[in-house]
Amino acid sequence: MSSTVDPTPTSTLAERLAAVEERIARACVASGRSPQEVRLLPVSKTHSIEMVREVASHGYTLFGENKVQEVQQKAAQRTEGDGFGFSVIGHLQTNKAKVVAELADEFQCVDSAKIAIALDKRLQALGRRLPVLVQVNTSGEPQKSGVAPDEVLGLVREIEACDALDVRGLMTVAIKGEDAQVAACFNRMLELQRDLRDAQALGSAWDELSMGMSGDLELAVAHGSTCLRVGTAIFGARDYGPAA
Repeated sequence: MSSTVDPTPTSTLAERLAAVEERIARACVASGRSPQEVRLLPVSKTHSIEMVREVASHGYTLFGENKVQEVQQKAAQRTEGDGFGFSVIGHLQTNKAKVVAELADEFQCVDSAKIAIALDKRLQALGRRLPVLVQVNTSGEPQKSGVAPDEVLGLVREIEACDALDVRGLMTVAIKGEDAQVAACFNRMLELQRDLRDAQALGSAWDELSMGMSGDLELAVAHGSTCLRVGTAIFGARDYGPAA
């Protein structure tokens, strides 16, 4: 089964980051891949701007955030010397497209034509282009966002006119289960990548495969992931504040 990550409470942030980097390096060696092919996206949701700055001091310039409101808060806390930005990795409501267009440096969750069109409209007004990924629900779990695998090509055709979207690949959140179940999700992404390349969809190379998190990053690397979204293993348990 995919590993369960329980960061040692006494370990420092730097030590946890180094441990994740070592896991990735070992996974790349085991898979015959270069570590340069895999980027680590530290997921900083619920954690302080000070913790983001500490990880950024190790060379990281992009941080994953699920909620648009938190992107706004942290962007407002940045100082002139901060050289990092944000990748939005959570489901987006159309009324928040303006904020993503203004503040995000990447958006990994295009899961409908409605979202794509709303975001494109806002980006066009700002004169910006934004790297984006199409989110796929490879596990079939109803609580998860993402377009169904057999609907990906149809969605891509619907967003062909969204010129402000720089579509670079696919993103998924795999099922939490046995390794074979997780691997099936990742294999489906590889199949979709091949299909989209064969169809020459959007003229994109579809190079990006954002898949793998704290508990399944080794499997993800073995199946071709180019972006690992890791939060808990780096930052520790998330702080959601006092219960309502």
